[in-house]
Amino acid sequence: MSTGKEMAGETGGAAHYHEWYGAASCWDSFFCEQQNLKLKNIFTWHLLKTVALGQVLSMLICGTAVTSQYLAEAQVETPMLQSFLNYTLLLLTYTLALAFRKGDGSIFQILKSKWWKYLLMALTDVEANYTVVKAYQFTTLTSIQLLDCFVIPVLMVLSWFFLKTRYKLLHFVAVVVCLLGVGAMVGADLLAGRDQGSHINVLLGDGLVLISAALYAVSNVCQEYTVKNLSRVEFLGMIGLFGTLISGVQMAVLEIRAIANINLDWKICLLFIAYMLCMYGLYSFMPVVVKMTSATAVNLSLLTADLFSLFCGIFLFHYSFSGLYVVSFVVITFGFVMFNVVPTYTPALHGPSEGTYQSVDSAEVSQGEGGTALDWQHAEEQEKCAQVSCVSREPCTAFCMLKYME
Repeated sequence: MSTGKEMAGETGGAAHYHEWYGAASCWDSFFCEQQNLKLKNIFTWHLLKTVALGQVLSMLICGTAVTSQYLAEAQVETPMLQSFLNYTLLLLTYTLALAFRKGDGSIFQILKSKWWKYLLMALTDVEANYTVVKAYQFTTLTSIQLLDCFVIPVLMVLSWFFLKTRYKLLHFVAVVVCLLGVGAMVGADLLAGRDQGSHINVLLGDGLVLISAALYAVSNVCQEYTVKNLSRVEFLGMIGLFGTLISGVQMAVLEIRAIANINLDWKICLLFIAYMLCMYGLYSFMPVVVKMTSATAVNLSLLTADLFSLFCGIFLFHYSFSGLYVVSFVVITFGFVMFNVVPTYTPALHGPSEGTYQSVDSAEVSQGEGGTALDWQHAEEQEKCAQVSCVSREPCTAFCMLKYME
């Protein structure tokens, strides 16, 4: 018969082993996630919908690129005017929608408490758009395509520190795969002799691209936080309001002569309208996809936008075709699927356990007028799930769940 001391030693040893195994499981899950993933668990409806919606965003960007190309051929180079039209349309829809709200979500309460935050967001967004367009005057298309990818590592770093997003090894591998796809696309451009652009001041142009990428990363992090914790309409309404003011002032200072020299006809008007609608669709639709996934995942999906533009250019501008374009599209799409197979994790902002990490990519959030509400079912089971989540080899998703409700 075991003595009490022996039993206590065995119990302590078991507890020590249990604690060590839990820690080892946590580190293993950080690098590998579950090893029993099946094909039907990978290609879920949520993943397929995410891939499809990401490509819709890429096609909208392609629409803006094609219309901008036609405007450039017509000697119309007014990027601030084009941005101003987009922000004005956001103002006329989402800002007006906020104007009819009452209570804490009204436009007056938002401006009273957070006007300077949205002013900085809008300023970041406007200047990100302007600097990347300005870079085309100084550097080449190849440099812009390569350096523009700088937005992804900056975005991941900002998300790690400010949104507390935690990535696994597979996510970093997926990003590398996507960047290899971009490399294949740039290689195809060089082989086809499409290294277009200017060589006036390559160093300045490359610097503008890096600045634009950093600004886009800041803007996207702010967007992700706002749409997941506040409201998509609030974000777009405030961006429309302050974006219209900032781009209007900048347009009056920088482009008043260029606007006066535009030879308006029905073709130019249609191009401006097409550009405005594509940008409006992009701005309206992107927060929906960001809320479903993350800003990093969305930017990975947008890497295919240049490919859509190239495919359109083959038919519209008689670009030469290269098989590397198809390879690039497949590689980027494969990397995007890899990134979304294993969800990223962020700490729950509300709920019974502040240290509990929730899935962003597969989570469901209840969106109400006042903001995001978490639907915590069975609080006691949730607490238990949070405590043993690192020990169990199976995911604790039965009760650790968020629900999206429109």
